[in-house]
Amino acid sequence: MTFSDDELPMEGTEHNRALYLTVKCEESVVSRVLVDNSSSANICPLSTLQKLKISIERIHMNSVCVRGFDGGGKDYVGDIMIELSIGPVKFTMEFQVLDVFVSYNLLLGRPWIHTTKAIPSSLH
Repeated sequence: MTFSDDELPMEGTEHNRALYLTVKCEESVVSRVLVDNSSSANICPLSTLQKLKISIERIHMNSVCVRGFDGGGKDYVGDIMIELSIGPVKFTMEFQVLDVFVSYNLLLGRPWIHTTKAIPSSLH
């Protein structure tokens, strides 16, 4: 995935806006998918699964504790494998399901970045 100069915001390359994508998740289109190279996990809010009508029976329980910047643990539900399509490329990715209120519908962290061999910054 690349961007041209005409797609830059008004502040140019000095902006610090988050990178959001629109992806196909299972059979639905999902907007506000955050790409976050500082996250060690792919995150799926429980509310996103509910909106996509993905059965919570697909969630596998385990003892992982997900911690945020505040150092506190988050309400962890389990993990789930979800099929994504981004452009012509399909992925099956593991997501940590959290029962939290966030500004994104899915978060693609380093597991997704490494799988895709994406370079998350123009600094590379």
